[in-house]
Amino acid sequence: MFDVLRRLGVLSLCCLPVLSAPVVAKQTALLPYEQHGRISGPALISRLADQAPDLDPQVLTAAVSAMECAVAGGVDPAERLAVIDFSLPSTEQRLWIFDLLEQRLVLQDLVAHGQGSGDNLASRFSNIEGSHQSSIGLFRTQESYFGRHGYSLRMDGLEPGFNDLARQRAIVIHSADYVDPSWISRHGRIGRSHGCPAVRPEVGDMVVDSLKGGQFMFSWYPDDHWLATSELINCPNRTDDNLMTAGR
Repeated sequence: MFDVLRRLGVLSLCCLPVLSAPVVAKQTALLPYEQHGRISGPALISRLADQAPDLDPQVLTAAVSAMECAVAGGVDPAERLAVIDFSLPSTEQRLWIFDLLEQRLVLQDLVAHGQGSGDNLASRFSNIEGSHQSSIGLFRTQESYFGRHGYSLRMDGLEPGFNDLARQRAIVIHSADYVDPSWISRHGRIGRSHGCPAVRPEVGDMVVDSLKGGQFMFSWYPDDHWLATSELINCPNRTDDNLMTAGR
């Protein structure tokens, strides 16, 4: 995972010695966001959970845990966090965007998954180009641009083997006409993408503007292999053993 962070320019060799020693103040280990003067860990999870009662606490806890592990590994803290729960059907609002500075919910809305991932329910995920499947794990959003789908947002996956080929696969956030509640009555689901987390045109520009420029996006699915092997879920730099159990 740290090789990926180094390639993205967020981890340098001079930072490596710091990773083995947590920052300590008054004999209390600080979580990464606390080191930057921000609320973090169980306190952050609790406040975000109050804002998003429909979001599974386990999913939110995993998202915050992975984000804080990335920050502990050298990634700059973000101002916003997007969470997608792909265990929910596409007919439900399964995208949440949080303002981390104000600990408030910015948006809850529909989001599409890839054609190769499933019908209304997604169950297959891939890091392979041409699979037309969505990817799971933690992403770092990058530059916005205008492309074939209009105003869009590129991302880099931070999890080797699970999403680190996102840029190569052109997995981006964009608007799509098929992300439309009217599809549900006709098709039993909203439309599907080629793997991109597509959103409704009515909120597309706001989503891109909220998330561009180095924010976090976390896509969840209870995949046993990912949960067992992800270096961000099973963080080697975690400073709070209770983080993953908070909010359950």
